Amino acid sequence: MTTLSNKIAFVTGGSRGIGAAIVRRLARDGAAVAFTYQSSGAVAQELVESIQAEGGRAKAYQADAADASAVTRAINDAAAHFGKIDILVNNAGVLFLGAVDEFALEDFDKTFAVNVRAIFVASKAALAHMGEGGRIINIGSTNADRMPFAGGAAYAMSKSALKGLVQGMARDLGPKNITVNNVQPGPIDTDMNPEDSDFAKSLHGLMALQRHGRPEEIAGMVAYLAGPDAGFVTGASLNIDGGFAA
Repeated sequence: MTTLSNKIAFVTGGSRGIGAAIVRRLARDGAAVAFTYQSSGAVAQELVESIQAEGGRAKAYQADAADASAVTRAINDAAAHFGKIDILVNNAGVLFLGAVDEFALEDFDKTFAVNVRAIFVASKAALAHMGEGGRIINIGSTNADRMPFAGGAAYAMSKSALKGLVQGMARDLGPKNITVNNVQPGPIDTDMNPEDSDFAKSLHGLMALQRHGRPEEIAGMVAYLAGPDAGFVTGASLNIDGGFAA
């Protein structure tokens, strides 16, 4: 028996980067994992097949996180296929950078739609299939606590909003023994934020541990919050950022 045996997890934005690492870790810990992808269908299918080859269960669903109907439909379909949803990981997110006086309203709206509204939409949909003791875990950002460079106002706003949302949801769902938490990564080495870029090197001087994190390290934090040892953790926003916000 592994820590998540007989559990069903749903991960938004699970085909690449941090999301894919989370999908792999939850599957390794025994959960059946459904996940969404937006456009990388071939990559998503490769991930499904790799998990199945290791004896796990996984299924991919196409859904744009900004499309509430598509996200709800994917969650409902996954619950119908697997029978329930025990764990929801809201990982899908977008990053648009730009000075406030030049920032497009369209980009602001997309930031809010994907980074905040989609979390509410997915949580509401998953709760219809989630029983006592469920877990809701959001991938936020350490930028909710510290934004030390220009151009990140909208992104920081969206990740800060999750802190209030999580605290309120934790109160609402506590009577059902459902926990709700944020994981707040710092710089993580992915294809969207590679460690060998000039921008990445500028971030290391702001950190206690002067390196990018690995997607697997974020997945480890998610696995902890999804598992039995975190049953008394709720309403929390937990930094895993190499001391970026210290």
